[in-house]
Amino acid sequence: MRGRLARIRIPHVFALLTGVVFCCSVLTWIVPSGEFERERRLVGTSERTMVVAGTYETIPKHRSARGLIFTETVEGTASPVGLDEFLSAIPRGMIAASDIIFFIFIIGGVFGVLQRTGTIPAVLHAVLDKLRQRWMMLTIVLMVLMGIGGSTLGMGEEFIPLVPIFLIVAREIRCDRIYGTALVYVAGAVGFAAATTNPFTVNIAQSIAGLPLNSAIGFRLAFFVCCMAVTLAYMLRYGARIRRDPSSSYVADLDFDVDEDVEPPRLTRAHVVIVVACIAIFVFILWAVQARGWWLPEMAGGFILMGLVAIFVARMPMAEATRAVVTGMEEMTVAALIVGFARAVTVVMEDGLILDTLIQSASVVLLHVPRLVAAEGMLVFQATLNFFIPSGSGQAAVTMPLMAPLADVLGLTRQTAVFAFTCGDGFSNMVIPTSGILMASLGLAGVPYERWLRFMVPLLLQLIAVAAVFMAVAVVVGLE
Repeated sequence: MRGRLARIRIPHVFALLTGVVFCCSVLTWIVPSGEFERERRLVGTSERTMVVAGTYETIPKHRSARGLIFTETVEGTASPVGLDEFLSAIPRGMIAASDIIFFIFIIGGVFGVLQRTGTIPAVLHAVLDKLRQRWMMLTIVLMVLMGIGGSTLGMGEEFIPLVPIFLIVAREIRCDRIYGTALVYVAGAVGFAAATTNPFTVNIAQSIAGLPLNSAIGFRLAFFVCCMAVTLAYMLRYGARIRRDPSSSYVADLDFDVDEDVEPPRLTRAHVVIVVACIAIFVFILWAVQARGWWLPEMAGGFILMGLVAIFVARMPMAEATRAVVTGMEEMTVAALIVGFARAVTVVMEDGLILDTLIQSASVVLLHVPRLVAAEGMLVFQATLNFFIPSGSGQAAVTMPLMAPLADVLGLTRQTAVFAFTCGDGFSNMVIPTSGILMASLGLAGVPYERWLRFMVPLLLQLIAVAAVFMAVAVVVGLE
């Protein structure tokens, strides 16, 4: 199996998305064009543009040889995308998604500063010192902390450097490599999927869908608690089994040697002040989004304040702080640019007026099945697509412009469509070989991919079952 997986070559996400943009440009010549009527509706305290069900109308398509190179516009008809619009689609996608792109860069810079101060590993080291002799409590505390980081701040790449530290933790409590990797990676990935205020998935998807940022927070908190409970139960059973019988480990035949030189910084007063300040600022951001109507620029300003406070408290020299910001932004470059590439898919479909046609076609199929089945179908679709676009922000930019109006047509709430996206995107990241965070973590831990699948697949099926139940609840209650 490992040999077959090694022969699989998935194109880089930029090449993949460029190919998708090209295919969609070709489809504008083939797929019939059409449009729905749209109207502005007040939902809670915000207005959003929604598709009016039953108003789809086909629009004649103007095709010409000249239009292959230069897109021709003829009044009353739809124009297929020519070479000029195809080539400009990605830059136009960047412009259309500029607010999201710069939001991601700014958060990356702030995380770079927090990482440079040593705050995150110092907090973990302090927890380990307190709970070293109580392995179950240590597991619960560490995984809940990682899960909260993934769920609220969308942390993922930031956890990769912590894998060697958690391997030492696992060995000290008589567990194996997989357990140590799962302590940090699975906890963060489950939190990322069971997102509450994740800026890379929930906020982006809700902004695209025209929903208030961080809305339905109570529902998402309940889902996060249930997912973490299922994950902790699975982990503690596995840990108890291998502590009782080490030969039952999936990696029992592998030597468990780790780098003893890994020494996290000790928790200092400065670290505590930074943590408290960041939590306070983050809570204020959440309040301001709801009470003062803050949007992505204001939220980014709040994160900048976090970085400034960390720099001041840590007494970090300006040159070092600047390098940390640049490094953090560099690590987010791919994630940020993917949003622009992905938005180009929507740009060409809108140019050729085929986006609404695809929505209408999907709705015709899904309208003949119960709404619950349609909602679960959205979940499966998002999970499948994640293999090819393993980026939460990128997948949101590709699918939410399609799923949000499709939800309108199907009589589902847009919040339900966002929930389907976050679950489908998040959970499959724990097994797909195209997930860079997963493969980097396994490489650091020395865990073979096929051994990881043996451990992970049973838990993944349990989490998907929980997601399916919550999806059904969202449909029944009309989640808003």
